[in-house]
Formats: sequence, structure tokens, C-alpha cells
Amino acid sequence: MSRGRILFVDDDEAGRELSRYNLEGAGHRVTLAADGEEALSRFSDDEHDLVVTDLRMPRLGGMELLRRLSERAPDVPVIVITAHGSVETAVEAMKSGAYDFIEKPFGRDVLLLTVARALEHRRLTRENRRLRIRAAGVEREIVSVSRAMTDLLRSADRVARSAAAVLITGESGTGKELLARRIHARSPRAERPFAAINCAALPADLLESELFGHERGAYTGAARARAGRFRAAAGGTILLDEVGELPPALQGKLLRVVQEKTVDVVGADRPVTVDVRVLAATNRPLSEAIAEGRFREDLYYRLNVVELEVPPLRERREDIEPLARHFIARFAEDRELHLPDALLAALSGHAWPGNVRELQNACERLVVLAEGDTLSVDELPASFRPAAADLDEWPPLPPEGLSLVDLERRVIERALSIQKGNVTRAAAFLRVPRHVLAYRIEKYGIRRE
Repeated sequence: MSRGRILFVDDDEAGRELSRYNLEGAGHRVTLAADGEEALSRFSDDEHDLVVTDLRMPRLGGMELLRRLSERAPDVPVIVITAHGSVETAVEAMKSGAYDFIEKPFGRDVLLLTVARALEHRRLTRENRRLRIRAAGVEREIVSVSRAMTDLLRSADRVARSAAAVLITGESGTGKELLARRIHARSPRAERPFAAINCAALPADLLESELFGHERGAYTGAARARAGRFRAAAGGTILLDEVGELPPALQGKLLRVVQEKTVDVVGADRPVTVDVRVLAATNRPLSEAIAEGRFREDLYYRLNVVELEVPPLRERREDIEPLARHFIARFAEDRELHLPDALLAALSGHAWPGNVRELQNACERLVVLAEGDTLSVDELPASFRPAAADLDEWPPLPPEGLSLVDLERRVIERALSIQKGNVTRAAAFLRVPRHVLAYRIEKYGIRRE
């Protein structure tokens, strides 16, 4: 039997405690509330899988509680408790969205069986929904192990359930669109359309029609009407990527969409109502554009109800290896390719100015150029191999000879100097695993500046 987190609502204290005893005895976690008002203050769809509520209660009754919960968390089933023989009330509750009802007085077995059916219904409903969303191909896998990304994804999942506008910031290539897709896929709009448009990719005259649509004959060449991205995404989500590049003339129209939920269609006599959640993304600080007069401040605050910043890859280096393995497995398909330690060290030591997109391209290059079953660091672009200054003349070898141990120590010291004391980059430079270099540094007592 599925175990669940249950909010049990009843103004009868003895009945509440007995039901809690029975439910917790079956392995469920139970939160109690004495009436609808208290239930609303305690309820969270993050923390509750099911609500069981009496109908007759002071302050806020069960029917009104049912109505508010249906609006707030339609995926959470509600079981209502009715008086014996009150069939009309039970039917009314079912029509209002209740999953099931139980009659007072009820025994332990009836309560547990009804609760078990409701929890299984919720599990199957959520699983079917996830499968439909996955089949639609909207969400893409986000591979990460870092604390920074874990915290970001947790925040994204929380905001996904709301209707709030979200501004996603971060450098180019960090995965802003992936985050937007995740927000849509985990929102109540997940089964409706998701549209993404790059505001920097189209000229202003085409961008207006692309976003807001046009009527037939609205301008020369408009041989037929076009709905535009906002109307095409009705009921769903639209991502405005590089929103800072939106021409000033269109920013006012976008503000109207966000604020009034209406679209001014080119060539139409009246605005059209739309229901679309707006997500925006930018790789440049919009505060600078506002200060320069290139972006409307009122639009900024409308779009930035919640801001989520995707950290650059260089600030979450622990994600580099799992991402590299993920991309290489994808590009290798049925081939099994080995990643040597020297290659992982080179990847870990790179600065990644192009972020995850650059890493993806590098991994594709490695797979394409691989001749055997082991990938080679030599197939990385020259930018991955740190400049070594002029090493042709260094270190000088005296006529009387030189200790190999002393030579190794001096090479390590020189590599650390070139890489400004960064052990990871020095290991990549010397083509050895980081732990090997760290051992040599400790062995020789080398100080890092």
C-alpha cells in the first residue's frame, strides 16, 4: 500500500486523534487541522498528497475548503466525510471535485481502504502526466551534481507550480532554455504548448508579427493571417530568449501582454485575449540596458517577479565530469569509449568561456575523432592546452648532468608558476591526473604561490 502525507481536517477532536492513530499505524504521515481556515494555513502541495475533510465545520466548511483546494492544487485528491445517509451532500461534493467520500461513523478499514485508493489514483495520475510530458519532448535532462545547481533546480521546481513570470539570467551556453523547459514541464501548463523565440535572431518588423501575429493584408506580402507565438502557445508557456534585445517599440506591446493578458495583432481592429505564462532569459544585465534607456524599467519588473541565475560552468567544476560522460555516451551511441584521467584533467582545468554548450561541442569532437575505444586529450582544440611560454630552452641541462628527481621537481614548480598555482590546470598541462600531481607536490614539499 502506498504511504502518503495526509492533511486530516475535522472539528471533532476525538475523531481527529483516532483517525491520526489509525493512519499513522498504517505508515502514513498525518497533519491535523480543526477547520477549513486552519487547513488552508497548514496545507502545501509540496508536503501533502491527500486531504481528508469533514464537511460541517466552523469558520470555513468542507465544501468551501474543497473549492479552494481544487483551485490551489487540483492534483491533490480530497476525500470528504459526510453524515450517514447524506447522499445529496456526497453527490454535490463529488461534482465539486472530491475524489471520494466516506460516511460517519466509519471504521478503520473503510478509512484506510479509501485513503489507499486515493493515493494510488494520485500516483497513477502523476505518472501518466509525466509520461505524456516526456513523450511531448519538451523537457530535456539537466545533468548536475553541484550544490549550486541543486539549489537552482529546487527553486525552479517551486516556482514552476505558480503562474509568476520568471527572468532567467546567466552567461551564454549555461542552459537557460533547459531551465525554462523544466519550469514549463513541472507546471500546471505542462500539457499545453511551449514556445521559445530568440528576440535577437529576427529583425524588428518580422519579430512583431512572429510574436503577436497579423491579419491577412495587414502589410505588403501578408497573403494570409498568422496567429503569432503568443496565440499559438495559448494555455501554455512562452520563453523570450535574449529579451534585452527586444526593440523599444515592441517592449510596450509585451508589457501589455504581461499586464493585461491581451495581444495587439497587427492589422486587427481590437486586441485578442491570451492566457500564456511568460518566461524571459538574458545573458546581459538588464539593469545596464535600463540605465542606458534601451529597456523599459516597468517591463523589467513585470518580467522579474522571480529571478533565477544559472551559474557558469567554471563556478561548478564538479559538474564537468558527469556532463562530459553524459555527452560522450550520447554521441558515442552504441560504442563504449574510455575517458583517461589525463583527458578528464584537461576538461576540468579548462576555463569554459562557452560553458556547457562548449563542453558539449568538445565532447562531440572527441567522439568524432576517436580512432579506438579510448579518447585522447590530443584531439582537444589547442585552446584546451594552456600556453607554456617558451619551454624549448627550459630547463637548461648542464654538461655534468642533472638528477631526474630534481628535474621533475623543477618541471612541476614551473607548471604551477605558469598556471598561477592552480593544481587542476597544472595537472592538465602536464597530462597527469590531478591526484598524481597533488601527491608529487606533497612529496617534494613544493609551495604553491
